[in-house]
Amino acid sequence: MRLAIIVLEDEAEVRAALGRDLASVAKVARVEFAEDVPDAWEVVGEIDADGDVLALVLADHRLPGTSGVDFLVQMQSDPRTGPARTVLVTGQADQGDTIKAVNQAGLDHYIAKPWKPDDLLAVVREQLTDFVIASKLDPLPHLTILDAVRAMDSLRARY
Repeated sequence: MRLAIIVLEDEAEVRAALGRDLASVAKVARVEFAEDVPDAWEVVGEIDADGDVLALVLADHRLPGTSGVDFLVQMQSDPRTGPARTVLVTGQADQGDTIKAVNQAGLDHYIAKPWKPDDLLAVVREQLTDFVIASKLDPLPHLTILDAVRAMDSLRARY
């Protein structure tokens, strides 16, 4: 079982940049890309069918059709996606969109575009660690992409 990350972004250049910035994470976690919400739900099905677990979604807000915020809200009612951590990566969400993401989708973090690669990786590490701890998963297979101190402290606290 691998931790999976969905990057929901419609712009090819931004997807490529996120892919480059997440290359070190992709050595351990499954990183999947989706261009729109129907594509993202298809990826959710593939992750589930493969026995992997969706741990994190990095979503843009402005997408063709359904918005990224609306996808994050939809995720809350699906058992395959409800526990996943959510990060809005956007430069175009207005205050109302952001409030909806926080109040209705339980948004875990907001990253403004353009982002700094080190900041993005720090947020991804924090969110994956939070997911592993909350889900009571064994952190050892994923330790290189987690906050190792927090992950091991949580493991020790269990025993």
